[in-house]
Amino acid sequence: MKRIFVLLTVALSLGLSACTNNTVASITLVAHDSFVMSDELLAGYEKTVGPELTIVRAGDVGEMTGKLVLTKDAPIADVVYGIDNTFASVIDENKVLGENKLVPINFADICFNVDIQYFNEKNLAIPDHWKELIQPKYKNLTVIENPNLSSTGLGFLVSTFAAFSTEDETTSWWKSFKNNGVKVAASWEDAYYTDFSGSAGKGKYPVVLSYSSSPADEVDENGNAKTVALRKDCFRQIEYAGVLKNANYQAGEALIKFMLGKSFQEALPAAMYVYPIDETVALPESWALRAPAAISTIGGDLDIAKNRSAWLSAYNKVFDAAP
Repeated sequence: MKRIFVLLTVALSLGLSACTNNTVASITLVAHDSFVMSDELLAGYEKTVGPELTIVRAGDVGEMTGKLVLTKDAPIADVVYGIDNTFASVIDENKVLGENKLVPINFADICFNVDIQYFNEKNLAIPDHWKELIQPKYKNLTVIENPNLSSTGLGFLVSTFAAFSTEDETTSWWKSFKNNGVKVAASWEDAYYTDFSGSAGKGKYPVVLSYSSSPADEVDENGNAKTVALRKDCFRQIEYAGVLKNANYQAGEALIKFMLGKSFQEALPAAMYVYPIDETVALPESWALRAPAAISTIGGDLDIAKNRSAWLSAYNKVFDAAP
């Protein structure tokens, strides 16, 4: 498929060392709950790079970011994976990393997913755009994630402020969305695997805030698609890795270099349903059919760092949510 994400070749700007500190017996990677690294890939890392790798999962991205800020002077790991472009500025502002910078590893498009069977059985038209989800015919059908905790939820919140001309229009749309029965889950895992009717959890909500690539994982026994993404005006999420302050810098650099290598990049689509940052990596054939990138993305040009607090405050007033 045509790759629509354009980024300067990251390896040229990293200055990553090819060697590790052989005196380090092990290092720790902290990641969000959706992080997956196969035993085979882990063994390949320890064989070719070393040292022994321990993986700690610290909740959704917002929760993980909060933990890293609170423990920045005595970090809970050496390397972090999964900080995205909605939370990256929090890491920078609080000087969570050492002298290094966050390095892009992969990207994905935050789009709504629809349970095809439900809409067929109800003879209900699949919406063409997420703005339509406030219409009465879609009442009580949608589950999203809390933007205070979830990067998926925050990415969508950013896209809503990009999609309307004024903040008042955005706030008005959110009020209509709430009144139309949208459920707010704490995390992507809760929304997708528990509440969404089109996944393994068989929940009661046939529309979920997820990713354009998620339908690649939802195929029936005959190979037919069970879900479809609404691919207009999605938010492009970029995930990063970085070496934490007061951690083992040399070993951490080597781990990030491994993440940029072919074996890790090639594993990303199947393991976490995200697009590798390395554009030379071939995607699975099924992705061209079931997991194409968004038709259009919005919000990426907004100043998230400057506006995050105000946007969350506006959202929290609508949903009476804790900041």
